[in-house]
Amino acid sequence: MTRQLLPTFVERIWGSRTLEPLFPTPASGRIGEVWFPEPSPDVPAPLLVKFIFTTENLSVQVHPGGPLGKTEMWHILKAEPGAAVAVGLKEPVDPATFRAACLSGEVEHLLSWVPVVAGDSVFVPAGTVHAIGAGITLCEVQQNNDVTYRLYDYGRPRELHLEAGLAVSHLTTHPGVATVTGERLATSEYFEVDLWHLDGPRTAKPGWLVALEGSGTVDGHALRAGDVWRIDEPATVDGKLEVIHARVPD
Repeated sequence: MTRQLLPTFVERIWGSRTLEPLFPTPASGRIGEVWFPEPSPDVPAPLLVKFIFTTENLSVQVHPGGPLGKTEMWHILKAEPGAAVAVGLKEPVDPATFRAACLSGEVEHLLSWVPVVAGDSVFVPAGTVHAIGAGITLCEVQQNNDVTYRLYDYGRPRELHLEAGLAVSHLTTHPGVATVTGERLATSEYFEVDLWHLDGPRTAKPGWLVALEGSGTVDGHALRAGDVWRIDEPATVDGKLEVIHARVPD
């Protein structure tokens, strides 16, 4: 079965009022995330696709690991000049030093901030301390769990989860932007993510199709930028498209 997943628009304090060209301008509020969940909560999916739009820095945060954790990857669609993401630390530190830095705000200076441009991809395994900076639009593929521990939030009045976050944080470095060869953007035990530049038909294995640019069809159904489709059987994708194909490894 091939089915289109409908978007759920989620307001965030760091979100944006401009979602074009992927989605229309929201009537009100600042949309930070656009989720594409399964239509029935009784049928949990192993992966979740999101689009993220930022006008401010997200919190410094970390996710736990394992089958109920959250390993994710980001593919940058748009980045304003000077935009950056934080992944891992500049150099390893001990837990006491890191905890004190989270409390004082100095953690910003311990993080490895990596400049990004459209087309970059970043793999973020669970346990990686990270933050997404302002002025970025990205597509995220993640394990379908949303356990997030905030470690520092720039003084915003939101709950922190310092002790739980410290318990799962890998206080070390991260390779930064992925070195991409061929179509493969990210590989993990939870997902494989490829980027296709199509100018004609191609068969997609079961998984998720995320249209980023252009237009075409999937098994004869219209496919345009901003659409996400779940395919349970091999499907034919056709058209002039830039599309992410995400799947669970065999």
